[in-house]
Amino acid sequence: MGVFTFVLKESGRDWNAKQLNGDLEASAGTAYELQRKLVQAAVACDSSGGVQSSFSPITPHSAVFQVIIGGGGGGGFVGGAGAAAAPAASGGGGAAAETPPIEEKKEEKEESDEDMGFSLFD
Repeated sequence: MGVFTFVLKESGRDWNAKQLNGDLEASAGTAYELQRKLVQAAVACDSSGGVQSSFSPITPHSAVFQVIIGGGGGGGFVGGAGAAAAPAASGGGGAAAETPPIEEKKEEKEESDEDMGFSLFD
């Protein structure tokens, strides 16, 4: 499982990113394009499973972007076809997770005024 954390800053017309603990850097015209480049760079370094990413704006001109590869954790955005295929491929010979049986709902009969021995409208 790889975790890549980047600090993004807007300078002029471009967005620049530098990895917090590493050597990865990138720049692009928009924050969205930069995120796409960073995901591609992270996958090039570690392609062990599904990809999750998180973008957190700090100011209008800066943000923190995190890419998590592998781990199979839930929540957040999961992108790429590899992310959806990873859990199925890693199943191997282990026991498959079974869904719990669906409980049958008991139908309740509506009580009428006649069942109570009096009528509300008399």
